[in-house]
Amino acid sequence: MIEPKWKQDLEYIALVEDLLEFEEVKKLNDYTQHYFTTRLEHSISVSYISYGIAKKRGLNVRAIARAGLLHDLFYYDWRITKFEEGSHAYVHPRMACENAKKLTELSELECDIIIKHMWLATVALPKYKESYIVTFVDKYCAVKEVTVPLTDKMKTSVKNAWARLKPATA
Repeated sequence: MIEPKWKQDLEYIALVEDLLEFEEVKKLNDYTQHYFTTRLEHSISVSYISYGIAKKRGLNVRAIARAGLLHDLFYYDWRITKFEEGSHAYVHPRMACENAKKLTELSELECDIIIKHMWLATVALPKYKESYIVTFVDKYCAVKEVTVPLTDKMKTSVKNAWARLKPATA
């Protein structure tokens, strides 16, 4: 099996390795996020892609990598659990930020990234470029995590159906 690209990026690993050791972060692997991925897989994807963009743009790679990893640090099935305080889009970023603060010190930038990552589904505008990056990368990853497996499944179904068809005789 090919090792994921992020595991080979020593600069990225150095920024997040302490967070990946926390049981609270490892526990995200127990939750399905977008039907075909775990919440941990999703969080790492958001973190690593955001980190790559920030690195190319000369932005705060440490904050974006760490906050990207912690942006969905919550422990419930968002399809089932409902809150009186508001929608999942409103509640979970605040919950994730509070959970992250129990693990590590967060800067104002990191808090903004985590809390505002649901902008477009919520009204609070991100304050920093890094926050916008995580917001859009989160949406990109969510769509990709659903569509790629479905497209692969559809291709396999079509291929299997094609193989069962008989050629027409002349």
